[in-house]
Amino acid sequence: MYLNCFDEVKKITKELVKVPSIVKTSGETDCAKRIFEFYKGLPYFHENQDCLKLIQTIDDEIERHIVITHIKGTKGNSNKALILMGHLDTVGVDDFEEIKEYAFNPDKLPELLKKKHLDKDVLEDIKSGEYMFGRGALDMKSGIAGQMCLTKYFSNHTDEFDGHLITLAACDEEDNSHGVLTALKVLRQMKEEHDLEFVGCINADYSTPYYSQDENRYIYFGTIGKLLPSFYVVGEEAHVGQAFSSLDPNLLVAEITRLIDYNPELCDESQGEVTMPPVSLKQSDFKDKYTVQTALNAYAYYNFFTHSMTPKDVMDTVYKKAEEAFDNVVHYLNRSYKKFCEKGNHIYKELNWQKRIYTWDKFYTELHTLHGDRFKVYMDSFGKELNEKNPTLDLREFSVKMVEEAWKWSLDKSPAIIIYFSSTYNARIEMTGETDLERNLMDSVNKSIDFVKDYTDKPIVTKMFYPYISDSSFMSMSDSTDDLLYLEKNMPAWGPKYVYNVEDVMAINVPVVNIGTYGKDGHKMTERVHMKYTFENAPNITYNTVKSLLK
Repeated sequence: MYLNCFDEVKKITKELVKVPSIVKTSGETDCAKRIFEFYKGLPYFHENQDCLKLIQTIDDEIERHIVITHIKGTKGNSNKALILMGHLDTVGVDDFEEIKEYAFNPDKLPELLKKKHLDKDVLEDIKSGEYMFGRGALDMKSGIAGQMCLTKYFSNHTDEFDGHLITLAACDEEDNSHGVLTALKVLRQMKEEHDLEFVGCINADYSTPYYSQDENRYIYFGTIGKLLPSFYVVGEEAHVGQAFSSLDPNLLVAEITRLIDYNPELCDESQGEVTMPPVSLKQSDFKDKYTVQTALNAYAYYNFFTHSMTPKDVMDTVYKKAEEAFDNVVHYLNRSYKKFCEKGNHIYKELNWQKRIYTWDKFYTELHTLHGDRFKVYMDSFGKELNEKNPTLDLREFSVKMVEEAWKWSLDKSPAIIIYFSSTYNARIEMTGETDLERNLMDSVNKSIDFVKDYTDKPIVTKMFYPYISDSSFMSMSDSTDDLLYLEKNMPAWGPKYVYNVEDVMAINVPVVNIGTYGKDGHKMTERVHMKYTFENAPNITYNTVKSLLK
């Protein structure tokens, strides 16, 4: 069956977009409450009030909420359960500049965009009338809207499926994932209470063309993983008048960036698909004001996508790049110093900087061995106090403060590079079709695509890794517990600020697919969603997948 859902999904999308829900603002709760009220108005949840929940996130620095619904099919008595999920938060709107007050207004925004210097593709899409513009329209309130429409439908047609349909609208996907982490605990409780057997998870996050003339619509099995290898770099400071007696940590960071940034050799490849290469997300020294001496320390971190690489694989890779960077900088300094001496008629003496590279685990262990439990007790106390006094402190900033504090205990203050991980763990999920759950989900989706192809003039293509960070990563993982232990040992924030609850993840442990929105320019001012595919085709693929899995 093919649902006529275009108008309803469009209406809901527009209503959700008009609710500003920028991550880390009260708008996240405003949007959650709007979704909750939609569900509350459905007869099914009038009669089954315990099947609709508005839940505040746990261990969170601000108040925000998730929404979970639970519908029991009446076609049979199966305990199979399928999860529909999406996120309600958006990125900020500073990129809209003088028109940012209209960022959440799909009706007025296109005309205002016309007055800006936009490329031809954007203007053509405005003219076509096929796209809805607005922050969150693509990423991913239209996906939430589609699932709301389906939840409404199935709540009125429980006789069409056998099993349990659970729908999740999560907050905080764009930052530290408090929404889905809270949801995992709720889902785990639901599993125990109703003896559920989770058979799959369908996310509705956004997809976009790979190149300018790409007409394909994409559905993704599994998902990419993400790690954030980070570098704390200590140099040797000196007055600029004696520059060659210093080792500038900014130069070391710059060389690390040169070796890692956009480097295709560092792409991770699996099942014929290749990740984007690592890219720098921040680099800075620690000087808080102008001085006439070189910096003492600096730091940087890099986005690193994974398909098959474990945390140790990533650490080994960037460790080698740190070694190479250190050698290159020492060589460069000696070459420069020698030329300077020749120009100034000075005596040249080799600059003999010794290479020192540590993983956080190695560095921490060395200091623990040197100072005993006094060091461990101090660092535990420091981390706990830092989190209590600054609960909203960014996870990456928290991490570097931990490393900085540990450095104070080092007796050897000569230049060094300490490598660690400093962001949430987004697990890679690689689906091979080797399990019944994976095969059933993949077969059901492929059959649904074949059916919906008759209702669209664009090719629908499946790929094996969703290429962006999403909450799908919390539904399962392909890394082992040993891999996670390695991550834990090399993550300074683990414990006082961050813990990855593997027990909650493995309690769900289902294959994932992203049947999501389609459009262009996610996270940009010109963000827009293609209405035909997103409001009609994608929900119908999901609809038929639900019926196939819960038959």
